[in-house]
Amino acid sequence: MLALIAGSGALPAAVAASVVAAGGAAPVVCALQGFDPEALTVDLPFRIETLGTLLADLHARGVTEVCLVGAIQRPAVDPGAIDAATMPLVPLLMQAIAAGDDGALRGVIAVFEQAGFTVRSAHKIAPALLPAPGCPTQRQPGEGDQRDAARGKAVIDALALADVGQACAVHNGQVIAVEGLYGTDWMLASLDQRPDGGGGLLFKAPKSGQDRRADLPTIGTETIRAAAAAGLTGVVIEAQGVMVLDQPAVLDACNAAGIYLW
Repeated sequence: MLALIAGSGALPAAVAASVVAAGGAAPVVCALQGFDPEALTVDLPFRIETLGTLLADLHARGVTEVCLVGAIQRPAVDPGAIDAATMPLVPLLMQAIAAGDDGALRGVIAVFEQAGFTVRSAHKIAPALLPAPGCPTQRQPGEGDQRDAARGKAVIDALALADVGQACAVHNGQVIAVEGLYGTDWMLASLDQRPDGGGGLLFKAPKSGQDRRADLPTIGTETIRAAAAAGLTGVVIEAQGVMVLDQPAVLDACNAAGIYLW
């Protein structure tokens, strides 16, 4: 049986629907307190301080596989709320919380693996979320866009060494924004009053070397609307490396805004 260790957003529901559509049993939905997923009933809410109890509950329910899916922020930990089942995990959890984004995810994955669970990736469970390579929009990238996309890839590869972000915005070969702690939407919003009149692209890809069983980038219609509001003319994502929620609606949003998705 599969359990989703879910965060906020629409991705957990999309993965759960894919499981059921493929003939599987509905997954057990676990949610970190304060980060409930959209359009899903949470079966097991938990806190970091009670993670050990959650692991025991999952074993009791016959869960053998877990999928970490959805968005969370690093939670504050109350040492006084750590229960007895979680106490043995404290050293590993503290190490994970203190690490960079990729290190933190690796630490959380290690906790579940050491507890005997197989950790599965969202894009393997729901492969339809990965669109085919190409540019299915009415607008197509030009030569300048291709150069900007290459520049964006180089930037993300460089940022991966510092475990920073998975997205940047590029215009005429110049980096005009870089994703940091607050995510892609915040980065795009920071371009709302850009002084150069618009143009350029959003480039989004996984960090090189990251564990793709968690935190694979995701875009949806809100990303497209935010890119358009930021004055960008295109969105470029790594083929087979970025999940796209509700692809027909995303393509409609692109065509309505006159931007391309490559």
